[in-house]
Order: sequence, then structure tokens, then C-alpha cells
Amino acid sequence: MSVISVKGLRKHYGENEVLKGIDLDIEPGVIIGYIGPNGAGKSTTIKILTGIISDFEGEATVLGMDIRRLPVEVKRRIGYIPENAALYEVLTPMEYLGFVGRLHGLANEVIEKKSLDLLALFGLADKADQRMNAYSKGMRQKVLLISGLLHNPDIIFLDEPLSGLDANAVILVKEILAQLKKAGKTIFYSSHIMDVVEKLSDRIVLIHQGSVIADGSFETLKEQAHSGSLENIFTRLTGSGEQEGTAGAFIDILNG
Repeated sequence: MSVISVKGLRKHYGENEVLKGIDLDIEPGVIIGYIGPNGAGKSTTIKILTGIISDFEGEATVLGMDIRRLPVEVKRRIGYIPENAALYEVLTPMEYLGFVGRLHGLANEVIEKKSLDLLALFGLADKADQRMNAYSKGMRQKVLLISGLLHNPDIIFLDEPLSGLDANAVILVKEILAQLKKAGKTIFYSSHIMDVVEKLSDRIVLIHQGSVIADGSFETLKEQAHSGSLENIFTRLTGSGEQEGTAGAFIDILNG
């Protein structure tokens, strides 16, 4: 049974049709790499599946539940880690994670232990009671990652989750995702960092101008596009191969 099912998903912003009939069925225990150029509809898809956007056409179910009819029930079972989110920066990480944990019905003692242990793993134990308005972007992103995973969700949606992280934290997050997959979690991963998507994903879905234009394992896409890397596949299928010429023009202008 699919844990995520999307049929004929469409979304308009005024005259602009951002999603043009997306169809997806995702099985449990896999990492889906969801990629596409800016404006392709990646974040809109994720916001629909996480219940943030309710005004759309088509059908969308998560864990067998209609996201329109049961958004709160769905949110209890999923984790969502966006690129940027309001963290209530006047709070400390412990206060913020306590708030998130209670929203998910966790006991206070469980929240406190999990929060301290997870902050320690990310090197933030000594700053657990410091207000987050003094945090760097990378530090805030670590707290955001913890908040999305604190309740041990069945499905994890990530939208550019590595933004602002240092190299060691990126390696740690990649390993965490790999081990979550081994534990049977389903991970819906959207990113512009092609080498990470290529290495982590069991299946890659490429959307362009609101439509799915490629869907399969990296090896399958490589055969279809006759190209050796996901970056080259992306460039070939989205028709964005003029970067070399544009870069040359940029240099010519600088030298002009």
C-alpha cells in the first residue's frame, strides 16, 4: 500500500498554474528525491502533502488519510523540515522543542531527555538554554531538524534541509536519513544539491514547469538521459544547458 498517493494534483496562484496534474504513488521505507528548477512546484507539492496548503485540485492522501479532511491527523504522523521556518527566536531550543513536543502529545520528561540528547549530538548542548536570536543560520537549522524528528514520525518531508549546515553536520544528517530509511521510515527529500539526492535516493522524481518529466532510480534516469550524473540528467531534461554560454557572457561583461 502506498503511504503517499497523489492523483491529478493541480495548484493555481491566480493565472499561474504551478502544478499541472502531478501523479505519484510512494511505497513505505524509501527515500524519494524530489527535484526540479526554481518555480517547478517542489515546495508547493510538499506544502500540500503536509497540510499547509489546502486549496488545490486533485486527490492527495498520506498514510491512507485524505489530507483535506484529516490534516491534523496527518500532521501527527509526519515530520516537516523546511529550508526556513519561524522558530520563535526569543525562545531557547529547550523551550521551543518543549512547545513542539507538547503539540505532538509527548510527555514532558520524554521531551526534555530527547531534546537534550539530540541537541548534544548536534553540538548544541552548551547552548540549549540560550535564546535562538543569537544563533547562526546553521545552528537554527539544526534545531529545526530536531523539531521535525522529535516525535519519531512515520514520514519525513524535507525541503532543502541542509541549508546553512557545516560539512560535519551535513555528513551527520545524511547518515541519519540513511538509518531512518533502514528503520522503515519514508523520506520525501527536495533539494538542489544533486550529489546528495543522487547518493541518498531510491527513486528520483524530476518535475519541470509543474509536471513530472522523469521518475525512476538514478540508474534508470541515467540510461534514459544517456548521462553519467544527476546534475547532467537535470540539465539535459530541463533544457537548462546554456549555463556555459551564460557564464562566458558573464565573464566577457566583467572583462569588458
